[in-house]
Amino acid sequence: MDTAALITAFATLFVVIDPIGLTPIFIALTAGADARHRRAVALRACITAFAVLTLFAFLGEAVLGFIGISMPAFRIAGGILLFLTALDMLFERRTKRREDKVEPEDMPDPSVFPIAIPLIAGPGAIATMILLAGQSDSALEMAGIMGVMVSVLAIVMVMFLLAGLIERALGRTGIVVVTRLLGMLLAALSVQFVLDGLRAFGFGAL
Repeated sequence: MDTAALITAFATLFVVIDPIGLTPIFIALTAGADARHRRAVALRACITAFAVLTLFAFLGEAVLGFIGISMPAFRIAGGILLFLTALDMLFERRTKRREDKVEPEDMPDPSVFPIAIPLIAGPGAIATMILLAGQSDSALEMAGIMGVMVSVLAIVMVMFLLAGLIERALGRTGIVVVTRLLGMLLAALSVQFVLDGLRAFGFGAL
């Protein structure tokens, strides 16, 4: 897998997980907590998300084969799913759903749910990992995909640790603007997934 493919994989997973959009939710879920507690929650959430995404990266395609779904078909379905996620980001429905999940008084430790699942390792991220893993043809390429995933999760961790500073620096408007830009990028990448799936089925030189 060349550098351009890795950059595309990184961009896709980054906009799907959306570390910037997750930050205000993390702040809300850990409201009133000290820095030590926030660090612990962030670490557990990222480790859990890593385990879930790794599981689907290595076993997702086998599960699809067992139930008779081809990778081109899943690429098309995954592209449609990612496009819907992009629409949610562009029109703020995604942020609203995330905020609806925030119930700090009922969840003293939100690291596994809802932060790790489904906010970090949600359907979009799982679909992306299966799609990316399906495009790798060697152990080296798979290692590159895993490296991309770890890099994105590391960014999530850093954003969580800097949540307080980011909140003060960007403000509500700044976070909304960045989320919209990521949504536009994700929309374009999701269309590319659909085109790749159609090309695999032989629908012309798309």
